[in-house]
Amino acid sequence: MLKTKNMNPIRTLSGVTPVAILTKSFPCPGKCIYCPTEKNVPKSYLSSEPAVARAISANYDPVKQIINRINVYKITGHPVEKIELIIITSNWITLPERYKQQFILSIYNTLNSLSNPKYKKTTELKKAQFANQKAKHKIVGISIETRPDTITKKEIEKLRELGITRVEMGVQSLDNKVLKEIKRGHSVSATIKATKLLKDSGFKVCYHLMPNLPSSNPDKDYQMIKKVFSDQNFRPDQLKIYPCVLTHGTKLEDLYKNNLWTPYDDKTMINLLSDIKSNLIPAYIRIMRLWRDIPCQEISAGSKFSHMRLLVKENLDKMNKKCLCIRCREIKDKPPSKNLMLDRINYQASSGKEIFLQYIDNQYNIYALARLRIPVSPFIKELKSSALIRELHVYGPSKPLKNFNSDKTYTQHKGLGKKLIHHCENIVKKETNLSKIAAISAVGVRNYYQKLGYRLEGTYMVKHLST
Repeated sequence: MLKTKNMNPIRTLSGVTPVAILTKSFPCPGKCIYCPTEKNVPKSYLSSEPAVARAISANYDPVKQIINRINVYKITGHPVEKIELIIITSNWITLPERYKQQFILSIYNTLNSLSNPKYKKTTELKKAQFANQKAKHKIVGISIETRPDTITKKEIEKLRELGITRVEMGVQSLDNKVLKEIKRGHSVSATIKATKLLKDSGFKVCYHLMPNLPSSNPDKDYQMIKKVFSDQNFRPDQLKIYPCVLTHGTKLEDLYKNNLWTPYDDKTMINLLSDIKSNLIPAYIRIMRLWRDIPCQEISAGSKFSHMRLLVKENLDKMNKKCLCIRCREIKDKPPSKNLMLDRINYQASSGKEIFLQYIDNQYNIYALARLRIPVSPFIKELKSSALIRELHVYGPSKPLKNFNSDKTYTQHKGLGKKLIHHCENIVKKETNLSKIAAISAVGVRNYYQKLGYRLEGTYMVKHLST
């Protein structure tokens, strides 16, 4: 099969190749009034959404989904060595345990087989993970979606055994009155508890937030986002902002028909999101999305602009304002710079100390980052007396590992990640009394840490620090 010119370079300009796949549909305990419920589709998703349509065509088979996505990437000229796996489902933690194990195992086996035709598939997850450490198609991150009230210590340990590194939580609102109105089934306290447990276990934390819910208004939504970053109980690493829209067959229709809920008009929504991005977002946050990928024909009421991010950017440009989030500052395809500065941001979060390190240029574009956490009381034994590297990322086009030293057009594999790790280690040595540092490494990144003196302990890469 012939390769063609890279038709959508933005896909891999963050340094990894994202592959989104869906699980089968299983019952969800939630009764949220805005959620569409379509037969044989995970709750809250629609069969017409692009990722869902692809999954349906593959009969939700993870093997077929992975192979199809990798083939598309290859055809369109994208590298497929560093796979960031995004598992889409209504609620990962409530899925049957055997199904989850087999789902993840089949993914490792598939990527290993694509890397090496002689690879023999295994029924043992640890063997498949070990093989992926040396595979051509490495998993460098896995994210799942769930609810805050499903996060427990036991479930976190299961997530780590599977190799999960990021958890996306449907927080939706920080107002208990709103949560009750939409029949969310949990309170804000569940979000606070889940956020701390996840951070103290090294996970990256992404919040899903929904402006324009019943019992809210633009001012309340603005204040909600403000609280996300002003209150140390929250302060996630990433955001997906999904303004509420009306889809057919949801219980929200009753409120809409009785004039008890009215969606914001387009101008109000664009101005709200612009104000949030320009005034509230700290530099350590990455806004992953500003809109759900719902086809406009499925929306009965609410904005139908699928290109909301672009509209907001245009609005900010008119006002000569900027968003400082990581995604807006990524270097993308800019050439590497030799004049980078190390910037450090300290902040308290979930009762621990967060240290955000970033390499930036003189225009505040971001080239690489590390998230270091000094936790108070991690419950996982391997993390006792340990600082946590929760994220290490070098931006720019995803770079093939073969012969990478010969290409000067890439930022990756130029030593920025290694330098950030050394900075983290020095901070722990000089500013804490902790004796070790642990990284929540995806399986495909373990060898990288091993070269820097880290060893696998439990599911973490750990280095004992000398004084």
